[in-house]
This record gives sequence, C-alpha cells and structure tokens, in this order.
Amino acid sequence: MAQNKEDHLNLLCDLGDLAALFTGSQDIESFLQLTVELVARHLKADVCSIYLYDISTKELVLQSTIGLNPSAVRNIRMKPGEGLVGNTFEQMKPVREAYASTNPMFKYFKEADEDRFESFLAVPIQRGVQKIGVLVVQHEKHDYFTATDVMALRASASQLASAVENARLLIDLYQMSEKNHENQAAESLNFIKGESASGGYAFAASAIFKKSHGRLISDPYDLNKTYTINDFYKAVKRTSEQLMDLQSRLAQRLPESASLIFSAHFLILKDPKYINKIAEQIKEGVSPPDAVRSVTKHYIEIFSFSPHAYIREKASDMEDLGGRILKNIFRTGLEESFLSEHRIVIAGELYPSEILKMASEDVKGIILVKGGITSHVSILARSMQIPLVIADRAELLNLPEDTPILLDAEIGNIYVNPSEAIINQFEEQRKVRETTAGLAEMNPETRTKDGVRVHLFANINLLSELSTARDLKAEGIGLYRTEFPFLIRSAFPSEEEQYLIFKRLFDEMAGLEVTIRTLDVGGDKALAYADATSGANPQMGFRSIRFCLHHRSIFEQHIRAILRAAADFEKLRIMFPLISSLDEFLEARQSVKDCITALEHENLAHHLKPEIGMMIEVPSVVEIMDGFARESDFFSVGTNDFVQYTLAVDRTNEKVADYYRPYHPSVLRGLARIVKSANDNCKDISICGEMAHEPEYIPFLIGIGVRAISVDPRFLPLVQKIISSLSITQAAKHAGELLSVETLKDARNLIQAGII
Repeated sequence: MAQNKEDHLNLLCDLGDLAALFTGSQDIESFLQLTVELVARHLKADVCSIYLYDISTKELVLQSTIGLNPSAVRNIRMKPGEGLVGNTFEQMKPVREAYASTNPMFKYFKEADEDRFESFLAVPIQRGVQKIGVLVVQHEKHDYFTATDVMALRASASQLASAVENARLLIDLYQMSEKNHENQAAESLNFIKGESASGGYAFAASAIFKKSHGRLISDPYDLNKTYTINDFYKAVKRTSEQLMDLQSRLAQRLPESASLIFSAHFLILKDPKYINKIAEQIKEGVSPPDAVRSVTKHYIEIFSFSPHAYIREKASDMEDLGGRILKNIFRTGLEESFLSEHRIVIAGELYPSEILKMASEDVKGIILVKGGITSHVSILARSMQIPLVIADRAELLNLPEDTPILLDAEIGNIYVNPSEAIINQFEEQRKVRETTAGLAEMNPETRTKDGVRVHLFANINLLSELSTARDLKAEGIGLYRTEFPFLIRSAFPSEEEQYLIFKRLFDEMAGLEVTIRTLDVGGDKALAYADATSGANPQMGFRSIRFCLHHRSIFEQHIRAILRAAADFEKLRIMFPLISSLDEFLEARQSVKDCITALEHENLAHHLKPEIGMMIEVPSVVEIMDGFARESDFFSVGTNDFVQYTLAVDRTNEKVADYYRPYHPSVLRGLARIVKSANDNCKDISICGEMAHEPEYIPFLIGIGVRAISVDPRFLPLVQKIISSLSITQAAKHAGELLSVETLKDARNLIQAGII
C-alpha cells in the first residue's frame, strides 16, 4: 500500500510538470500519447485511454490509448450517457467496475480488442463548468482498482484538464466550417499628467499593445527583404524556445501560475496542420510573413465565430502566437529583445492574464489610457511591482514603437522623448532610492499613544507578497484574495491546483492567523471563460457569492482545496464576499459544513473547524447586523464596495469618480453602526478596504472602535506610525464630531483638519 501511495504521489509530481510533456512531444497526438503512457505506468494499468468530447458531432471520441488496438483511435465514438465512458461524462462522476462486462451499461467495441480487460475505472475531465472528456484505465485482473486509485486518477484528470482542453480545441478546429493596415498617426506629446495605480519608476522604449483579433502585427522592417521557408522554421523554433524561457521565469516570479500560461501557444506550435498549412503556402510562392498572417487569421476567424465564449477567448492566444512568430521572422539573425521585453507598454485595456505575459517578459512599466485605479489589473500590477499609470490620453496609442518614455508612477507623470536634463534628474532620484532602499522598521505590536492594542494584518493578492508581510511583522493575513489564481488562467483552476497554492500559503504563514476570502469574481474581476460577466451593470450582477452558490461544483472544489491545504494549520478563517442576506450567509456556511462531511467520508486530511465569517460590503447588512452577529464568527468590512453601493457610484467608472466619497455622512454612520454591533456582540471586526490605509480615515476608524486593520503590506509601516501617534480619547472625540455632521462639506472639512 505504501508503494501504491508513493506511485500516486510520483504521478502527481510528474503531471505537475506539464511543460515537460509539451516539450517532449512532437505534436498534439504525441502529447496525448505521452499522457496516457505516463498515467498507465504509474497506476500499473494495462490500458489507459483519453476520450475527448467533439462539440460538432456531440460525441465522445477515443483520441489516444495505450493497451487498446491503435486502429480504434478516432474510430470509437459514443454519445454522452452511452456506455460506461458516456455515463461518466454525462454524470461527471467516476465509474469503477470490478467486472465491467457485467454492468448493463457496458458497451462492447469489437475494434478495441478490450475483451480481456475486466477492471474498469473512468473519471471525467472537467474545467469548471466545461466538460472536456474522460480519462480511463483498465486491467486484466478483476477488481484491480481501489478507492485510492479513484482519487489519484481524479487528481490526474484535474492536473491535465487545461492542457487536454487546449488539445481538444485544436482537434475540433478542423471540423468547424470556414468563415468568411495599421494606421499610424503619431501626435507630438511631451508631458502627460496621469494617475498612479502602481508606484515605481521606469525609463525605456515604448511598445504599443493593441487588441485586434482580425489583424496581425504588420511588418515594421525592410519590406524588400526576401524570407525563406528556413527563416519560417527557425522562427517557429525560436518562438518555442522563448515561450519556454518566459514560462520558466514567470513560474519563479508567480507561483500561482502552476498551469502553463502559454499552454495554447505550445499546442498550436506542435500542431502539424497549422505549421504545414503555412509551409504549403510558402512553397506555392507566398512570402513567409504573409503565409503566417493568412493561416493565423483563418484560425482567429474560426475561434472568433465560435458560440462558446471560452473558445472565442483563444483568438487572443492565436494572435499573440502569430505575432511572436512574425517578430522572429523579421528579426532573423538579430539578438535584440522583442515584444514587450524591457519596454514600457501602452495599452487601451488589459486582462490580468496579459499583465502576466508582460511580467514574464520583464516589462518595465505600463501606461493604460483608460481604467480605474481600484481595478484588479492595478492591484495585480502592484503585486508584481510593475509601475502603472492611468492617463486619459488615447493619442498615446499612436506613438511610434520604440519612443523613449520616462515613467514616474509614484506621482503619475509621463515624459515622452524626455530631455537630457529630465533623464539626469530621474537618474539622480534612482540613485537616491537605491541608497535608501530597505524595509521600514516596525514594532512587533501596534499600540495607540495611550497603550490600546490594535492588530495589523496584511492583504495578500499573490504568494510573492508573503515574504514582505512576514518581514514587516504583520500579525497574519487579514484578507487573502483567492480570485487571482482564477483571473490569471484561461479556465477554472482545479481543486488540486488550488490546493497547491493554498498549501504554500499556509506553510509560509505557519503559526499566524490567515483569513481567506472565498472566490470573488464578476464586476471588475471578470472571467472571460465564465458567465459572471453578463449584464449591463456587472457591479450589481451575477458576481461573488451569488456566482459561487449558483455553481456549486466550482464552489465546493474551492472550499475543499482550502480545507485540505489547511489540514495542519491552526488559525484558519473563511469568509464570504458580498453577503446581502442572512439566508445567503447560512447557505454558504452550510456548503463549508457539507465539504467537511464529504472530506471526512473520503478519509482525506482537512481542517476540522474553521472560523466562518463574512465581508460587509452591502448596505442591506446594516439593519440586520445583530442577526449576523449571532451566526457569524467574525466580520471584515470591505470599504471599497461598501462606499460604492451606499452611494450608488461605480468605483471603476472615471466619469463618476468625484462622487466616490468615503467621508459621506451616510458611509461614516453606517460604518459606526456596523462596528458597534460587532463589538456589542463580542465578535471580531476588521477593516480591509482602501480606507484602512488612508491617513485621513484611520483616526475615525480607531475612534469608532476598530481594533483590527488589514492593508497591503507596503502600507503597514505608515499605518502603525499613524496609530501610535493617536490616543483613543482624541480619536473617539474626532469620530463623534464626524458622526454629528450632515453635509459633505462639513465632513470633508473635519476629515482634512484631522485631530488637532
């Protein structure tokens, strides 16, 4: 049995290195073949097969196998619900049979030569709500597979789901029907005042990022140069090598990217149909750049016209890959960098996954010509320590490539073609920063001037921030945002992938308290592959806990991963976002209890009794706080959403930004009532939104009774310094004065005056 467990662990370790499977294969078919061989070897199975769902024919197709007759590949097909494999797919549940042929659902395929394989185990391959296919193992021995094998195979299917999904998309591509330059006008710009979204400084050449799924990068080089088919093949090889290097660098910088960010790129490069179509056009006399454009556009059109949103999203990957190949053709024999590497990128808008690709290329800074500073792209840039400035100047997108730009993201200044004097001034500032670099000193405990204890916690977006939180002596994690592993992927991360991320979180924060906020997507945290983005007003739409309670399987995988990862962790807190009613909270809490019961039944190690709390972000909570206080173990106020929902102001909409006023009397009074109710009921309450680190609001928060604050790690020294300068008497008096006023003008004047 010990050997069996070791084999299963080795299997998961091997599957975790998906890059090796990609790079070790010649094409899509060989990748799938390597996969079945790996699984069969570790489970000591006579047969391993992968069945993929064909969207066009609505059939499961045997796509790869070891142990069955090779001629059966792509010839065995069945409908969902048909046979044991079809039943596994339809029910999305494992099927284990000691004597497969005796099951009334068993379907015999003569061409498979599977008569002698009686032991049967099948598990579904699924990414979130998307059904992909079925992974099957078989053995001659009766009753060969155990419950442990079921869990191991399910984990394997989860690990492989993203890569197998991309393989299936490319296979489906050939069965879809065929569907039927750049303007450059640079305007002279010198100095632009923008808004800082992520601090830092950068001086580099510009790179313009434009989304255009129907148009590829045009040739910026010598149009008279002749390129050969060898130049094309060299460009493909160089592109593959560059992608592997980028993925490796990103994995080191961002542990959350356990799945390959560039998985679709790798599979397309391995696809002989894509490569051969381009080669055929070149042999017919088409120039290599034009051939790459033609075939890539064809793929983009097919992806773009798909009825499935997650397939349409692949058009972006396709364009990115085509652009990389073209750049490598144009730069044949050159050693210089390309794309966004070492550049300042100017973009109209960016998805979180695109920020990650830029981070992998060591982008020096980003300028967004639209967006809100509270958006999750901004949060991600701060977490990755990429300077980011938002400037409402669309003409920046018309700057020529490689324009020198100096970016002062500390205050939001953009210098285009900066003078020698400005560059020298910037260099002097850089030298001063390097000389004074280092973490600010903090005391292990935070106390007011009169000795009252206030607990300081860290908000964490990415695992890379944990070391800073520890170095700054944070007392734990007051808010771990779980949505980032979802935002940076092109499909839902599996339970196993989430488990690995959470396990590292708990291992690194051993002995401290960790509060995990469950999945909070939708609104300004849209997932391209989910249905949480619909509606004219997504901030008020199908998001956060509403999305999770609707998609129970996704929510339960999420909760299970948290509980399993925290099996040996003491101080676990789980809180739900955007709770608007007591019924909603009780339903979400019951889901956690159900997951604990299921894990006990499966005999899987897990945390037995986490504290369960909620975010306070919706005004409907204020009037029934006492009811929540009886049921919830703790509270955390997300002031960003609480302000926007109280004032009916979309905090990501720059047109109404001036109406987003945390000092509004209704906001302040609402916060005071929430904190009083929690304190009266002896329930912990913390503040974790932007107000928690803004110096003008900290005296008010302390004055109304807040004794726990959670902020981004970089703000911890500042917050401690402000709190240590306050006395409770002063803070309470200041809060009382603010709560007595009724106009915005009076509240603003008191806030600005501070404590005198």
